[in-house]
Amino acid sequence: MNQDSFNKLCIANILNGLADGLRRYSNPSRVALLFAPGPDDPVQVFDPQDLLLGHETVLNEVFLVHEERWRQHIGEQIEGQPKGYLIPQENLDLSGLIAFAGASSEFFYQVWFTEHHPDMCSIKPTEKWLEQAASLLAHDYTSCNPPINCSDYVVKNYALQAIADYMVDERNSHLGYDTKIQVPTILNHILSISKTKEERAWARGVLFFTDPVNIDTINFLTMFQRNERPVISNIKHIRKLLISVERSNRKLVSDGNYVVGITLAPVPEYAIIADFRGDHGFLSMGTHKVASFCDGNFYSTTRKNKLVELEELLLDSQLEIEVAGTLFSVVSGLIHRAEHSHYGSTVVIDMNDEPLALSGHVLDPPLSLLDSDNYDLAAAFMRIDGAVQITPDAKIRGFGCLLDGQSVTWENMARGARYNSALRFSATTSKVIVVVVSADRPISIIYNGIELNSISRWKPVYQYMPKILTLEQHLHGV
Repeated sequence: MNQDSFNKLCIANILNGLADGLRRYSNPSRVALLFAPGPDDPVQVFDPQDLLLGHETVLNEVFLVHEERWRQHIGEQIEGQPKGYLIPQENLDLSGLIAFAGASSEFFYQVWFTEHHPDMCSIKPTEKWLEQAASLLAHDYTSCNPPINCSDYVVKNYALQAIADYMVDERNSHLGYDTKIQVPTILNHILSISKTKEERAWARGVLFFTDPVNIDTINFLTMFQRNERPVISNIKHIRKLLISVERSNRKLVSDGNYVVGITLAPVPEYAIIADFRGDHGFLSMGTHKVASFCDGNFYSTTRKNKLVELEELLLDSQLEIEVAGTLFSVVSGLIHRAEHSHYGSTVVIDMNDEPLALSGHVLDPPLSLLDSDNYDLAAAFMRIDGAVQITPDAKIRGFGCLLDGQSVTWENMARGARYNSALRFSATTSKVIVVVVSADRPISIIYNGIELNSISRWKPVYQYMPKILTLEQHLHGV
């Protein structure tokens, strides 16, 4: 294998592993790399899924127009630095992307990019993930015949460690001392507790971990005797103890090794918090949400759909901005209620000047959803079979409405009658937006017969990989 082929294989393995790992942690995620191995090498681009499309102007400005200034700045930073030391660089802040840029004496410059999904708790673990990819590439690219498949495996399974790396660095930088608690071990314990049932029920309640030096500053409701404190690794015992704090403001307190007691006091700054909510939960550090967990894994999602496509549709309509904003707030609130309660429902936003006459229960007069009592009633209507019809003035006109239309070729029989009825209805009915909430949490926003939030530019990268282009070739579409 010649050197060029080997270098390309190094990049392709890490990029594939990174994309696969991020897909499981977030959503299908494209990944791209921009790099210059040596100080005199041209800037090269490896973007097999067109992630950088639309950002050509910024890339040209930074790396070609001001190339001399950029190279000089990097050269000054890495001069005299030991091998293996990766210096983080200022990110490019490209809209919709998460990036990590780094430079080192052995690999002049590289910046990894991936997608910034709108429903992420935090981008910080993903940034750590990209940093790990950069470190592995610098090592593999400059080593002689390294086991490059190991790098693929590392970045593919890096979710827990990415979260731990972020938490450790953040705690160290703000608390001013090395953490006295083992963050990766704690994260594994949290996942184990979340998977453990007690009397056929999933865990609920809050357990937080703080450094031993902070224990004396906490006002406890009660504490366990020092020689009988439950060991945090005894998962079954800790799961039983959570019963004492579930559905309350009480919290279990751990020093990382033992459960110390129960408190109503505020959580200390930069404590690690596990908020168990039945079949899922959230991981936070102090007041900052970091990730969610479910089915024994961590995920980036807030588990609350942002409904970006719905908001854009309403803002792009002929409605006044204030009216569109109010309508979005009302509808999204109803949708999130259905989503969190795990029941299926359908909302028809009727944008016609004269509301459609749908088969169902018509309200006379229509109820304003700006009234809290009516809002609660509308949430109850959404649990009844059929669709809820809402007009632009934020009024509910009917419920239990039947939707139908002519069959379309792009129906998805795996999605059931509610989804496919909405597709048919939307395809043959103008000026309606249909939102379908499935009981298992997927939300579909359908307009003109097309599910807008299912469109993704992500596609799998197969064994054959495209050429690595210079940035100049990439910008000119070679």
